[in-house]
Amino acid sequence: MIKLKKISLILCGAIVIPLLIGSVQAKKAPSEKKKTVVVEKNVVAEPAPVSSGTSTDQPIEILAKQAILVDYQTGTVLLEKNADELMHPSSMTKIMTTYLVLEKIKDGIITLDTLVLIGRNAWRVEGSSMFLNIDTTVRVEDLLKGLIIQSGNDAGIALAEKLSGSEAVFAQEMTRRAHELGATHTNFVNSSGLPDPRHLTTARDLVILALHTINDHPSFYHLHSEKDFTYGGIKQGNRNPLLYKNIGCDGLKTGHTQAGGFGMVASCVQDGHRLILVINGLPSMQARSDEAVKLITWGMMMYSNYTIYKEGQIIDSVPVLMGKENKLPVTVQKTAVVTLLRSSQKDMKVTIDCKTPITAPIKEGQVVGKVIVSAPSLKENLEFPLVAAATIEKAGIFKRIKDSISHLIWGKS
Repeated sequence: MIKLKKISLILCGAIVIPLLIGSVQAKKAPSEKKKTVVVEKNVVAEPAPVSSGTSTDQPIEILAKQAILVDYQTGTVLLEKNADELMHPSSMTKIMTTYLVLEKIKDGIITLDTLVLIGRNAWRVEGSSMFLNIDTTVRVEDLLKGLIIQSGNDAGIALAEKLSGSEAVFAQEMTRRAHELGATHTNFVNSSGLPDPRHLTTARDLVILALHTINDHPSFYHLHSEKDFTYGGIKQGNRNPLLYKNIGCDGLKTGHTQAGGFGMVASCVQDGHRLILVINGLPSMQARSDEAVKLITWGMMMYSNYTIYKEGQIIDSVPVLMGKENKLPVTVQKTAVVTLLRSSQKDMKVTIDCKTPITAPIKEGQVVGKVIVSAPSLKENLEFPLVAAATIEKAGIFKRIKDSISHLIWGKS
C-alpha cells in the first residue's frame, strides 16, 4: 500500500508539474529586478575594442587633419576627427613592423641574438637610418632598437628580408596580420612607411595596432620609451617629443612624409589612466608636439575611469525557481569599467536588469541579466553581462511541485 501511494504521488507530480509550470509561464511573467549602486574610482582594467563613436560632442579644437583619442582600458573614444579617413602613416608604419618581428620572436622563429646579414636594399634605403653597413651581420635586438628608437628604415628592411625573403612579401604579411587584429582599412607595401600611393591606413586603425602592441608584447614595450640608442658609434635620440615632457608618455612612434605631414601615435599614462592618441597631417614638428600635448592634457583633465563592479564581486542574490537553492548569487563576467567626463560622474546611474525568478538548473557563468550604465556624457547606455556566480541544480520532484504552487499562488519561489 505504501509503495502504491509513493508511485501515485510520483505519477501525480509528473502530471502536475508540467501543468503548473505552463500555468506559471502563461499567467505570471517574470518580474524585473533593478538596483542603483555607488561607483568607485578605477585604476586597473584590461583594454577593450575601440568604439566607433565619441562619448560626447566634439569638445575641443583639433588642428590635425586626422585625429583620435582613446581610453586604453575601455576603448572609449574621447574625441575624433576624420578617424576613418585613409591617410599616409609614414614611419608610424614601424609599429606594425615591430609587432610582426616580436611575434616571430614569441613563436621561436628568431631570437634577440639571431644575426641578420645586411643586404644592398637595407644599406641604400633613403630616409631615417641607423647607418647599417652592407655585408655585415647585426643582432635582431640591435635592429629592433634601431627600428623603434632611431626609426631606421634600413633596420626595417633588414628584418623584413630576414623573416620573409623580401620586403614586399613581409609587407603583405603585415597587412594580413593587421586585418586579423582589426585594422581592416590598412594596406602596407613596405616596412618603413616611405611614400607610396597604395600604402595607407586610418587613425582608428593605428589606435588598434597601438593597443595590441602594448597589450600583446608587454616585455618589449619599454623600448618605445628609451630616449636614445648608439649603434656603430653614432648616438641618436628618440624622435618622440613627448618623452621629454612631463606628461607620462612612454611611446610609441612619430612619422613624417610630404604626403602624410607630421604625425604621431602617442601613449601616455597618469595615475594609472592611459590614453592613446593618433594625430596626422600637421605642418611642422612643433605643431605636432603642441597638438599632442594639448589633446593628451585635455583628455587627462576631462575624463576618468570608474569601476562599477569588480570581477567575482557578488552583486546581489536573486530568486530561483525549482532549484536545490532558493537564491542565486550574481556577478559580472569581468570588471565593469566606464570612462566618463569627470563632471558627469555624479549623475551616473547604474541599474541591474534581471528577470526573476530564474528557473533551475543554472550553470555558473550563465548570463542571467545585465548591468546598465547611463550618464549625461554617454550617447548610449553601456551594458555589461550579469552572470550566475554559482551552479544550482534542479530540485527533487516534491520541491519542484512546492515551488510551482508557491509561485503560482503567491509569486514566490
